[in-house]
Amino acid sequence: MRRTLMSSGELRRVETLARVSSKDLKLIDAAEMLGVSYRQAKRLWKRYREQGAEGLKHGNAGRESNRAKPEWFRRQVLGLIRKKYGGPVGERFGPTLAAEHLGSEDRLEVDAETLRRWMLEEGLWSRERKRPPHRQRRERKAHRGELVQMDGSFAEWLEKRGPGGCLMDMVDDATSVTMSRLGSQETIWAAAGVLRAWIEEHGVPLALYTDWKNVYVREPNAKERISGEVPLTQFGAMCARLQMRIRSQFGASQRASGAQSRDAPRPADQEDAAEEDQDARGGEPVSGRGVPAGTQPAVRADAGGGGGLSPSAADEAGVG
Repeated sequence: MRRTLMSSGELRRVETLARVSSKDLKLIDAAEMLGVSYRQAKRLWKRYREQGAEGLKHGNAGRESNRAKPEWFRRQVLGLIRKKYGGPVGERFGPTLAAEHLGSEDRLEVDAETLRRWMLEEGLWSRERKRPPHRQRRERKAHRGELVQMDGSFAEWLEKRGPGGCLMDMVDDATSVTMSRLGSQETIWAAAGVLRAWIEEHGVPLALYTDWKNVYVREPNAKERISGEVPLTQFGAMCARLQMRIRSQFGASQRASGAQSRDAPRPADQEDAAEEDQDARGGEPVSGRGVPAGTQPAVRADAGGGGGLSPSAADEAGVG
């Protein structure tokens, strides 16, 4: 690519020597400002007086490079790009891939960056990156207590003034109300402890959204796959007795390996399997322990969508 405009350094020289021309600056001071010797400043000042600003432009500006590819080679390469490797955005070859195919298939060696510059000049390539598809955020739940997220986060919460720990956090989806408890690990007792504190203050939520961890959900074993029984962890059994649904996010390893059986109920959709199992038991709620409906703790729902649970009911459910 030929350079025809002046560089920033050359423009700075023009500005400085213009001040010398207007007698606002001495030549010796201009030499110090430009970072050149006094003799070099005198040569620049002579060229400026004789040729003006053009005299300060580099002599090779606008000339063809000695290492430039011939014009016929450039036309041949761009012709192949249009014929074989061009196309709409998303289908056309990029400069790097096109340079590789030109070398291997067409025996035309050209640097990828040179080809990128040629393609940009001819409009065969653009610098726009391929944007990921737009994903619309899920609408929040309408009422408090419809969905509460529970998660454990490991960090140096005490800023190295004490041992690291796990912050058990619960966030209401509708109102962003938060409750946290700091512990050492993300265990069933840590999860049950923060859940009990939440229930005592806000009531029993309708559903919990958790990560795919054995504390909250697990895969069905061979017996459960055959019988269709809902796989429940000890924490899941507590939630089932409180008639709380657990919605779990599948991890990447489970998605990649296809660990879930098509015929087996998915713990992530535990509420669907629970309803099926409840129908099969003749209306008894699913608890994993065959607890009859009469022993379920009473849940009081208020107008805001939340619920209230007495401490005694929470004790009966085994939370805490």
